[in-house]
Amino acid sequence: MAIHNNPVAIVTGAGSGIGRATAKLLSEAGYSVVVVGRRLEAIEETSMMLSTPGIGVAVDITDPDAQREIVGSTIERFGRLDVLINNAGSAPLAAIDKSTPELIEDAFAVNAVAPAKLIAAAWPTMVAQKRGCIVNVSTMGTQDPFAGFFAYAAAKSAVNVMAKSCAKEGRAHGIRAFSVAPGAVETAMLRGNFPESRLPKSACLAPEQIAQLIVDCVQGVHDARNGDTLFISAQTGLR
Repeated sequence: MAIHNNPVAIVTGAGSGIGRATAKLLSEAGYSVVVVGRRLEAIEETSMMLSTPGIGVAVDITDPDAQREIVGSTIERFGRLDVLINNAGSAPLAAIDKSTPELIEDAFAVNAVAPAKLIAAAWPTMVAQKRGCIVNVSTMGTQDPFAGFFAYAAAKSAVNVMAKSCAKEGRAHGIRAFSVAPGAVETAMLRGNFPESRLPKSACLAPEQIAQLIVDCVQGVHDARNGDTLFISAQTGLR
């Protein structure tokens, strides 16, 4: 297995929105990108936008073997793994009394359990390399939960703590970690919950803005905040 010259990044939820924008920016920065998502057609579309060699992995990240498949495919193809972007997510909008056991389990499976398993699967490779960067995409709702985001905000809170844990444990191995927690971002997932009449575009960030913050974390711009959650919104900016 030859070691690829380019640094290599995995981006989940790369079929659209923040994930697609992040994959494109990383590719432009010279990374080979493993784009991961459930829909094969969307993953193929993203792959066509990349300027560096990459691969697409169409998989449901909540499947029991998904994490090993994603990391295994990456190592088999490139022989290395430098960056993991846990972006895939699901944002069910439901009042507490409407949050069924199935909804709660699904919210945690996508937003918390799958990222944790993917980090654990990627960790040995990063430790062996003595380098790596993990960025979890969270939500402003972990600081101020919007009504109806009972399960979603709670599940995303987990990835904030994961970033802190990864930064502490990874310091001895050259591994950095961050959580990026945006407010409203103009994506299909947002519009599935909130029409423009309720949340105008002017109150939203563009996916490319969050992607740039993620790439800045990867490239060391925010190393002074290693382990932190970086909150960003159209109203308050980065804090």
